[in-house]
Amino acid sequence: MSIAEKLAELGIELPAVAAPVAAYVPAVTTGKHVWTSGQLPFVDGALPATGKVGIGQGNVNPDDAVGYARIAVLNALAAVQAEIGDLDKIARIVKVVGFVASEPSFTGQPAVINGASTTLVEIFGDKGIHARSAVGVASLPLDSPVEVELVVELV
Repeated sequence: MSIAEKLAELGIELPAVAAPVAAYVPAVTTGKHVWTSGQLPFVDGALPATGKVGIGQGNVNPDDAVGYARIAVLNALAAVQAEIGDLDKIARIVKVVGFVASEPSFTGQPAVINGASTTLVEIFGDKGIHARSAVGVASLPLDSPVEVELVVELV
């Protein structure tokens, strides 16, 4: 089954590539690898939520942040697709780097970034199993709650 067919089976439609918010490009190919810039969870050009992830009023709910990590990784895949033309050229997902804007006592970054990781395994199967970092940070661009980067290997 092609990746396009798998996406359709899962009911996933990749979004348009998010326009860069500064001086960079969404993805770069070097050798047999594509590196994406950090992707925010834009939906139709806007962030679905802003702020710090954590428990308590005024924070982004961690369960919601899992969904935002999923959106961010789909945005990263859209950047890869725009770079290489066809996601079937991906041999494997090598690395995911996830950043979570965290209120000071929040330590659930790995669970949040699972939203990205599990999505990649859903789409790519064993080729989607990857190395990963899940990092808590004080803030992210545009006050986004999450940001995700990908490194993929090409066939």
